[in-house]
Amino acid sequence: MTFWKSSRLIGIAAVGVLALAGCGSDDNTSTGSGGTDGASSSASAATVDCKPGTLNGEGSSAQKNAIDQVIQQGYQSQCSDATINYNATGSGSGRKQFTSGQVDWAGSDSALKEEEKAAATARCENNPAWNLPMVAGPIAIAYNIDGVDDLVLNADVAAKIFSGAITTWNDPAIAALNPDATLPSTAISVFFRTGTSGTTENFTKYLHAAAPEAWTAEGNQEWAGKGEGREGSAGVAQAVAGASGGITYVEWSYAQDNDLSVAQIDTGAGAVELTGESAGKTVATATQTGEGNDLSLKIDYATKEAGAYPIVLVTYEIVCSKGLDAEKTALLKSFLTYFSEDETQKGLQDIGYAPLPTEVSEKVRTAIEAIA
Repeated sequence: MTFWKSSRLIGIAAVGVLALAGCGSDDNTSTGSGGTDGASSSASAATVDCKPGTLNGEGSSAQKNAIDQVIQQGYQSQCSDATINYNATGSGSGRKQFTSGQVDWAGSDSALKEEEKAAATARCENNPAWNLPMVAGPIAIAYNIDGVDDLVLNADVAAKIFSGAITTWNDPAIAALNPDATLPSTAISVFFRTGTSGTTENFTKYLHAAAPEAWTAEGNQEWAGKGEGREGSAGVAQAVAGASGGITYVEWSYAQDNDLSVAQIDTGAGAVELTGESAGKTVATATQTGEGNDLSLKIDYATKEAGAYPIVLVTYEIVCSKGLDAEKTALLKSFLTYFSEDETQKGLQDIGYAPLPTEVSEKVRTAIEAIA
């Protein structure tokens, strides 16, 4: 089934830019490009059914700024008897902490793997865990080249840059895509995410799907290319900001926060600038691969649709369908319902996130209601 409807995406593009905030360890301050003041008023307008208690979550910081805002300026500002903690250590770490029973839910840039499902079921006291999409957005190829603001790349050239096959910015393959640019002979400095990362996985899925000859490895949470490793999305973005000739893959809001240029992507139908609308055209092709209330999705990274920006990830909350004690279950349902409310989602646009389309948020709220 097609999960997003194209007509709805026009509305999404109109209300704000798409972006995510990374998948690693960052500070605890919401730092999206649009600030938080305007968003907080929208978030606070959402209905809150407060429940007492403490919840602990861990994982992707692709959700970090959104969760920080929803907790600090939304839910907890209205629910003084609730404490919700989220530790952005990376998607892989979050899933491990969840399946081992150390946290109440996990944030992840990818759904549970087949090999993780048995452990997740055991952690949920022999009940299935569900993947609930909460925010979606693009991964930017962010760079720092003096005098070059409108770089165009395609999957093949990007794969060769990140694999180390192309090492200077004036390489003929890059020059062919940028005939009007003055490309320097500066060495390319690639920066990648260390550890397990859903951002890495989604980016390498794109490279493998769109340029399988240049990037032969399957999409993976651990980096298989060349370069220098940095911790978290903040780490790679800051590294590129401080390195002339630097390049990385990172969620859009981190590129914005660090004043990095973002490459246009040519899928074969012309160069596509990263915008809400262009990313939305790719998200529109997402299909549900999970069953029932497991809302895991598949993105067509090799799309050649005109005007579609192809490097898009979906980020999930991974929860037990059953298995938490009654107090935690009530609080989890309350918090996630608030997070998925239309007003809360609209409030996130000011810090660089995309509100969930109504078709998606309705399915997410149905699944949340079914948690027992």
